[in-house]
Amino acid sequence: MIRMSTPVVPNRDISTGQRVIASSSGAVATALFMTPFDVVKVRLQSQQKALLHNRCLTYCNVLVEQVCVCPGGDRLWHQAPLKGTTDALVKIARHEGVGSLWSGLPPTLLMAVPATVIYFATYETIKYRIQRNKLIESTVGCAVTAGAAARLATVTAISPLEMCRTKLQSQKMSYGQLIRAVQEMVQARGVRSLYLGLSSTLLRDVPFSCLYWACYESLKATFVPPDSDPPLKFCISAGAMGGTVAAIVTLPFDVVKTHRQIELGEKLSQAHGRILISNPLAMLGDIYQKQGIPGLFAGMVPRIVKTAPACAIMISTYEMFKSYFLSKREELDGY
Repeated sequence: MIRMSTPVVPNRDISTGQRVIASSSGAVATALFMTPFDVVKVRLQSQQKALLHNRCLTYCNVLVEQVCVCPGGDRLWHQAPLKGTTDALVKIARHEGVGSLWSGLPPTLLMAVPATVIYFATYETIKYRIQRNKLIESTVGCAVTAGAAARLATVTAISPLEMCRTKLQSQKMSYGQLIRAVQEMVQARGVRSLYLGLSSTLLRDVPFSCLYWACYESLKATFVPPDSDPPLKFCISAGAMGGTVAAIVTLPFDVVKTHRQIELGEKLSQAHGRILISNPLAMLGDIYQKQGIPGLFAGMVPRIVKTAPACAIMISTYEMFKSYFLSKREELDGY
């Protein structure tokens, strides 16, 4: 049974520099290993978006000319559309090169360090203040509040880079093409276009963070003694479990976020030189009306395959570095 008493205020902490090392190390490792699954997820969702809007699904590589699949048309793709995670991994690697599976890695790495530092620093700071001032009595309530605030701050800070990464992953394109697309969008809609998809990203990431930390902290309160460092096996299991639950529940908002962000530079529908984009809830309704529940959960397998181990790697690395720094400080204090 989960202990719902007032959380114990931690009496040990690590320095800001140590927190930067602990959080950024896990972020880099996660980005290197998990980016291919993020690329596959985005490709599956962008393919769904093309079919949803009854548009040609264009495919192009260095070996063949550009061909397209039009719903109801008589022109066929030289390869069948992506059918799932494994099929997408194989086709992307075969026709675009293995390196395409790491599309968007530079902006991912560029986001990784500041994002995770902001995220973990905000989470632990707010969590500590809530516990110290006894503002919230339960473990879950404290985790949900701190998790929501941390994700809100992080997503707002890195939203422009997230949009660029999504565009790079949605199709094979050069950084020059991306820069031109960004310039066109800024000229058409102003600087605020750099935050295209922010609202749908917040709708996805804030609940995700709440669910993840509620699950993780509940398991920690149940299986780890107070003021003790969680063992590696626990961090891996609890991190993966929390990530899986959060990923499934928030997937519809991830689909909407992808749909909105890959419209960067597209000339889908215009009025007075500005691209018209539905609000997130309207887009959710449109997807559900045309494709039902399966449409809202497009890309679920690669999202889970990416998110579960990513959460496990991230929290395990952070907790292990934190334990290491604390043990070293205690050793020095003992002399």
